[in-house]
Amino acid sequence: MRLDLFVIVVLVVLTSTWLAWQTRQPEPVIERLSVVNLMAGGEGDFRRVTEPVPLSFPEAHGQHPDYQNEWWYFTGNLETEDGRYLGFQYTLFRFGNRPAERLDSAWATDTTWMAHLALSDGRERQFYQSERFARGALGLAGADETRWWLRDWEVARDDQTWHLAADAGDFALQLAMTPKRPIILQGDEGYSRKGPEPGNASRYYSITRLDTHGQIRIGDQTLAVTGLSWLDREWGSNQLSDQQAGWDWFALHLDDGRDLMLARLRNLDGSTAEWSYGQLVQPDGSARYLENGEFSLEVLRWWTDRNGARWPLDWRIEVPLADLSLITRAAFDDQHWQGSVDYWEGMIEVIDATRDRTVGRGYLELSGYGEG
Repeated sequence: MRLDLFVIVVLVVLTSTWLAWQTRQPEPVIERLSVVNLMAGGEGDFRRVTEPVPLSFPEAHGQHPDYQNEWWYFTGNLETEDGRYLGFQYTLFRFGNRPAERLDSAWATDTTWMAHLALSDGRERQFYQSERFARGALGLAGADETRWWLRDWEVARDDQTWHLAADAGDFALQLAMTPKRPIILQGDEGYSRKGPEPGNASRYYSITRLDTHGQIRIGDQTLAVTGLSWLDREWGSNQLSDQQAGWDWFALHLDDGRDLMLARLRNLDGSTAEWSYGQLVQPDGSARYLENGEFSLEVLRWWTDRNGARWPLDWRIEVPLADLSLITRAAFDDQHWQGSVDYWEGMIEVIDATRDRTVGRGYLELSGYGEG
């Protein structure tokens, strides 16, 4: 009996120690992941997005385990009282490993969660990044209508305000984000087509302008900040065609109150896919969907990272129907993610091409350039 009791005590101690370690340490990543492969050619009997369906809120804010992947994505441009510009990104990703069957065990999981946290310091030209992983078990990560979390990184909704709290050690964010625009359904009432095959699509909505304030800590320095943020939400399975190489995504806050989102999908040969799209949101919240032929993008400058991959950082944007001729410039070059996934994500300045003056700020995401 004493031996049995001793064994039980040892098992309890080992289990408690393992659980404590699990809640504090990121799970190791063995190899780098391809952003494109995460969205193309998934395995398993997951549902696919094949047509428009009505989206219901707040239910749509929660997770959709019948689909293979989804993400909750915040980016924003912030400023201190003395004019120091800072950009941030917080993303929670969910990846289904097999169809979402319910296994009779608290330890079992069919889901992997990944969170990315980044901070761009425009004055010091420093890019801070951190990522975490968790299995979808034991409450280590998850998402519902009011809370999205991975361990102690979380976004919680209180009435209409989203509260982000995330500490990566050498930097941390504590932000409150309140929508100033209604929810925008991307594509055809939230059905965002990405390619030619059935299921090359996602459910996609955005809140393009959130009034943001709070604190950012860099090392032992805490800064009060205000600014604007952007929320993107997508879910689906097999969103991209195997003939597509990646995308270039722009989220712009213009000083005249308009918000502009453009997504250029690229084919393997570098050409623009016909499924590229955009959205122009007016100050009153009304939105105009942009077809591929209603805007143009031209690369003005490339940057080469330390691994030799080239990234298009400065662009010219033309949207004739909105009388927009813009140039976007990276706040600084090295806002390059070098964790388990390779992509470029950073804050940019928006310039009126005809008057050569700053008319807004935004975020640029580039994928598929450094994966060759």
